[in-house]
Amino acid sequence: MNTVSDFLGRVLRGLVRLALVLAAGVFVLSFLLAAVVVVLGMSLWSLITGRKPAPVVMFTRMREQSRRYAQGVWQGAAASGDVLDVEATEVQDGGARPDRPLQRLP
Repeated sequence: MNTVSDFLGRVLRGLVRLALVLAAGVFVLSFLLAAVVVVLGMSLWSLITGRKPAPVVMFTRMREQSRRYAQGVWQGAAASGDVLDVEATEVQDGGARPDRPLQRLP
């Protein structure tokens, strides 16, 4: 009797596992089908309107920004080892002080 119940338990576990695998497969395939439909719809809409889809524009801008920062944002600045010689100038006393509030310009 123990062997029969073990056999039935194994069969039942196998059937549950098979049902879960089939359900996961149906979910994945339906998700992929929905993604293909959305991509085709966006492609068709971009062909009709003549504009690039928003995700393509966004990734293009991100790629341009990454290239810009990879090359160095401060290309015109001096290298870290260079010394710049500048002439000091005196600043006029017209700045904000705690005892005198800022005046707005017209």
